[in-house]
Amino acid sequence: MIHRFFRSLARLVLFSVALAASGSAAANDPMNVLFIISDDLTANALSCYGNTVCSTPNIDALAANGTRFTRAYCQGTYCGPSRASFLSGYYPHATGVLGYKSPRAAIGDHRTWPEHFKQHGYYTARISKIFHMGVPGGIEDHGPGRDYNGADDAQSWTQRFNSPGPEWRAAGDGETLENNPDGRKPVVGGNTFVVVEADGDDDVHSDGKTAAKAVELLKQHRDQPFWLGVGFVRPHVPFVAPRPYFSDFKPYSDLELPKKLDGDWDDIPKPGINYKTSVNMKMDVRRQKKALGGYYASVRYMDAQVGKVLDALEDAGLEENTIVIFTSDHGYHLGEHDFWAKVSLRDESAGVPLIIRVPGKAPAVCHSLVELIDLYPTISSLCGLPVPSNVQGKNIAGLLDDPSRSVREAAFSVAPMRQGFLIREPRWAMIQYGEDASGGIELFDTSEDPEQFTNLAQEATHQDVLRRLQNRLQQKLAEVRENDL
Repeated sequence: MIHRFFRSLARLVLFSVALAASGSAAANDPMNVLFIISDDLTANALSCYGNTVCSTPNIDALAANGTRFTRAYCQGTYCGPSRASFLSGYYPHATGVLGYKSPRAAIGDHRTWPEHFKQHGYYTARISKIFHMGVPGGIEDHGPGRDYNGADDAQSWTQRFNSPGPEWRAAGDGETLENNPDGRKPVVGGNTFVVVEADGDDDVHSDGKTAAKAVELLKQHRDQPFWLGVGFVRPHVPFVAPRPYFSDFKPYSDLELPKKLDGDWDDIPKPGINYKTSVNMKMDVRRQKKALGGYYASVRYMDAQVGKVLDALEDAGLEENTIVIFTSDHGYHLGEHDFWAKVSLRDESAGVPLIIRVPGKAPAVCHSLVELIDLYPTISSLCGLPVPSNVQGKNIAGLLDDPSRSVREAAFSVAPMRQGFLIREPRWAMIQYGEDASGGIELFDTSEDPEQFTNLAQEATHQDVLRRLQNRLQQKLAEVRENDL
C-alpha cells in the first residue's frame, strides 16, 4: 500500500508533464473510455471529498488531474434503477425499470451507452458489475465456469467477465452487526451488515480479480479503441477486505459517528425514515462504529484496486488518449440521522462522487448540478461520436472547459420502493412521497441547514418555495415521460 501511495503521487506529476509535452491526443486517434464504478459509495468516504479519516490516494490522484464534481446526483437511489438509467440514457420513469432488471425489454433497439460505442467500432467489455448483478448473492454463489450475468445486457458487450469471490464466507474474523444484539448470530450472507477482516491478499477477493482482469485487458487491447467498464463491488456489504486495510480504523471505538439530534425523525413523514436504521437493525454504538470502520476498510481496499488499474493505463501508454470516469451508482448513509445504506433521498444517499479526467483538460472542481444520466451524451460527444437524439441526459462537456458554468437548475432522483421523488436545487431540496404527495413531503434549506435536520414543508413562510418545487417536479415527470419508447 505504501508503494501504491507514492506511485499515485508520482502520477500527478507524470500526467501533467505528458500533457504539456503532447497537448492532447492526435486528432485522428479515437479516444478510449475507462469507466470505473464503485458500488454503494458515498462521496463522504473519500479524502478528495473531505474525509480526514479514510485516505483514498489513488482516487485523489485521479481527482487532482481531472474535474471533480461536488453536486452530482444519481437518478435512482439503489442499484437497479440507477444503473439501468445511466447506461440506457433514460430516466427510470421513462423505461419503467424501477427494480432490478435489464432495461433491454423497455428500450428495444435503442443502444445503451457501451453499445453505442460498440456500434462505432469500439471493443467494449465489462468486468464484474456494470449493469445490476446480485452482490453478494450472485457473485458468491457462482464460481468460475458458471454463467451468471444478473440483469446484464449481452448486446452491450464484445466480451464480459465475472469476478467471483468468497465474500462473507472469506477466512478471517467476521461478525454480523445487523439484528444480532446478543451476538449469537453467525456470519451470514444477504444484504446484511457484516464485517470480515479477511485472511489472504487482495486477489483472493472479487475486486482484486476485477483489477487483475482490467490490467490484462488494457495490455491486450491497447492498440484498438475501447470502452472498458470496471465494476468494483466494494464497499457494498459485506464489508470484507484483507486485514491490512482495517489497521487505520482500529480500535473502532475511536471512530466518530455523525452528529445525532434527539427527535430528529419527529418532523418527517414515515416514508422518509430509511429502510435501514440503527434502531431497526438493533445496532448499538459499538456495532455502529464497527460498521463505519468496516465500510472505510472496504473503501481503502477498493481504492487500492483503482490504483492498480490506473497504473496499468499509464504503463500501457494510454493516459494521453483515454477518458477516465470514476463514480458510484448511488450514495450511502453512514449513520447520519441514524440512517444506514441507500434508498433514502437525502444528499448522502442521492449524491454520488463523480470524477472525469479528459486528456488536455485542466484539473478543476465543478459545483454545477449534474446527473449520472449526463455521462452517455457527454462522453459520446468528447469521443467525437454522434449523440443519440433519444437520450435524456445533458451534454455537460462544456463544464470541463469552464467549471464555473451551471448546466442544470435542479437535479432529479427517485426512490421507487418508497414512491419518492427528489428535486434538488443548489439551495433547496424537496422530497415528495407519491406523485400526489399522499405520503408526505420534506423541504430543506441546505444553505442554512446543510445536514438536513429541519423539515420546513409545514412552515407557512415556505409555502411559496414548496409550491414552486412541486410544480417543478410535475413538469420534470411530464418531460421524462415524453419520450420515444
